[in-house]
Amino acid sequence: MNGTIKTNDEWAVGFMKELDSMLNGIESMNEKSKASFGNERFLTDKEVSAWLKVSRRTLQDYRNNGMVSYYQLGGKILYKESDIEKLVMGGYRNAYRTET
Repeated sequence: MNGTIKTNDEWAVGFMKELDSMLNGIESMNEKSKASFGNERFLTDKEVSAWLKVSRRTLQDYRNNGMVSYYQLGGKILYKESDIEKLVMGGYRNAYRTET
């Protein structure tokens, strides 16, 4: 292929639309394929650490200190999404104001 592909080329626009459509399909399949059992969604340590914005090592400390429940299947660690939500909500504090 000789030359530069321009963003207004009909072929390039069509190609990009197809790529977007494929990406949407892959993301949809990924969401539908999450591990679940008894209508409960399970998350990996990578997903939980990203959600909580902590390192995977910190997440291991949470497990070791009994702060979070988990399942271990071989070398794989899984967490119930509802347990992680409870952990997050357990740290919730109501706002307060001091009257002067």
